[in-house]
Amino acid sequence: MKIGIPKETLAREQRVAATPETVKKYVDQGHSVTVEKGAGTRASFADEQYTAAGSTIGSAEQAFASDAVLKVQAPTDDELKLMKAGSFLVGMLDPSNKERASVLANAGITAFALEAAPRTTRAQSLDVLSSQANIAGYKAVLIAADLYPRFMPMLMTAAGTVKAARVLILGAGVAGLQAIATAKRLGCVIEASDVRPAVKEQIESLGAKFLDVPYETDEEREYAAGSGGYARSMPQSWLERQSKLVHERAKAADIVISTALIPGRDAPTLLSAETVLAMKPGSVVIDLAAGRGPVVDQATGRRGGNCPLAEADEVVVTESGVQICGYTNMASLVSADASALYARNVLDFMKIVINKEGKFEVNMDDDIVAATLLTNGVSSALRAA
Repeated sequence: MKIGIPKETLAREQRVAATPETVKKYVDQGHSVTVEKGAGTRASFADEQYTAAGSTIGSAEQAFASDAVLKVQAPTDDELKLMKAGSFLVGMLDPSNKERASVLANAGITAFALEAAPRTTRAQSLDVLSSQANIAGYKAVLIAADLYPRFMPMLMTAAGTVKAARVLILGAGVAGLQAIATAKRLGCVIEASDVRPAVKEQIESLGAKFLDVPYETDEEREYAAGSGGYARSMPQSWLERQSKLVHERAKAADIVISTALIPGRDAPTLLSAETVLAMKPGSVVIDLAAGRGPVVDQATGRRGGNCPLAEADEVVVTESGVQICGYTNMASLVSADASALYARNVLDFMKIVINKEGKFEVNMDDDIVAATLLTNGVSSALRAA
């Protein structure tokens, strides 16, 4: 089978879907691999490394004309025109985007959205959301350290003592837990909040204090349990109590990192504009959900994030001196390791959909295949929501 690795063309995307390590494994399995010239350059992988691994360096047209195309982001309309009907596409394709899925289906492409993989033990090795969120949580803390106008750890010097930065983490999924671990390594004092009581032990094991918002009804407890490994949107009564607690802790914090995302829905508002305005001058907010929250400007369609003041891919400075960073692709800023982990996720997925004859096989009896299949090139059927 011919496998194509195109260069990612979307703005701020520096990752690549295959590394020389994974390309060699595809070649060893008997596949031919075409890597677009310069596809791995921004992730620190030179064309010569791909050639040494057994691939051919070609053009975008050659990569997209392959039997299977491996990407990070969904192809653009122009890129899709280069793909042939009946070919396979694997990547992070935003399965909630019905319009994009319809375009792929009409083009006769069999597409797999890796974000839709189930949160099961068997699927852990191909969990792209976890591998990339882990990197995003790490990078969020480093960017916060860069923007924060003071030291992160406590320092005792001849000129006086510097207090440790106080960090508040909102959302303790993979990104949030990595943010806690990284901030702890930098000597910060950390508090963390999450709707799921099950993460309390994880938060405390990493050295942070868990902000507990008690549940008052059975409905709140049910929603707090989450679904499929993801948090669920909580009832308004609980959110109001959490908001009051977050408001008080954010006022005392130097850095707030929000990581809450709910698949297929707008990111919840965790840090109100009023709370940001009450924060100390020089404080920093890192919003990993920027651009994926509710619409805050009807005229422009601009979306906020966990904070309505966040702007996608911008650093906003309020009049009170609070900096709000809304970078939307944190993992891409650590492009070498992000690509290495993502490429291994893709490799493990390919082991499931390639049969013993080396051909793609759509086995709907496999729970991972059934969950990730976005469009079927044979029937052009759009996967049910």
